[in-house]
Amino acid sequence: MSRNAEDLAALVRGRAGAAPVRVGLILGSGLGHLAETVAGTAIPYGDLPGFPHAGVSGHNPNLVVGDLEGVRVAVFGGRAHYYEKGDPAAMRLPLEVLKALGAEALILTNAAGSLRPDIGPGDLMLLSDHINFSGLNPLIGEATDARFVPMTAAHDPGLRAALRAAAEACGVPLPEGVYAWYSGPSFETPAEIRAIRTLGADAVGMSTVPEVILARFLGLRVAAVSTVTNMAAGLSDEKISHEHTKAMAPLGAAKLERVLRAFLGNFR
Repeated sequence: MSRNAEDLAALVRGRAGAAPVRVGLILGSGLGHLAETVAGTAIPYGDLPGFPHAGVSGHNPNLVVGDLEGVRVAVFGGRAHYYEKGDPAAMRLPLEVLKALGAEALILTNAAGSLRPDIGPGDLMLLSDHINFSGLNPLIGEATDARFVPMTAAHDPGLRAALRAAAEACGVPLPEGVYAWYSGPSFETPAEIRAIRTLGADAVGMSTVPEVILARFLGLRVAAVSTVTNMAAGLSDEKISHEHTKAMAPLGAAKLERVLRAFLGNFR
């Protein structure tokens, strides 16, 4: 844990209270409104030296610390992506701060393209595993042996079971699948989509995998849910764009909010 992370955690506690955080949430494109449902304190990333200035429209760059369904949470309203500055470790400091605040678990959300005909725009997909197709890794340059992080059960089985149970209680379908990470910012070609389908991918996106690796490095339990905003390239006639992603994300956001609330209600 860096000294900077400890200092920033102290700053957050000074503004939002000293009670330990239990769960962190990172919100993907078009999902930032979920932070507004937290009864707590919003701290702009600009007030936290070293935090990324989320440069993607559809993100809300604030750290919100407070209560959601009786659980103390820290909600990151935006994330930094590799494609912004070429740094796969861009979210390391925020996650170190989350750990310093006492969190035991991290739930990641993202907007993704589907490779499966049974999972379409507006649907959710729980990540059972991932493919780091980009080959980039946020732990490159880490000097200690802690960099050799096992990833066999990176997507925590217990958290996944709890999310499935929450979804079932809400009547929200939550199929599981494998997420493939491309670096972006350009969208994938139809040939690339065919390639990752052959490798076993069910959805594709430009985030989440670096954060899963960092979370496991820091000892956090982690799970992730994709909101499907489109079918991947070559699988439909829809025009893929970031504006389309932002427009379609709210279709799944209401379902995701219900699932997360039910999950947190049981997490207590």
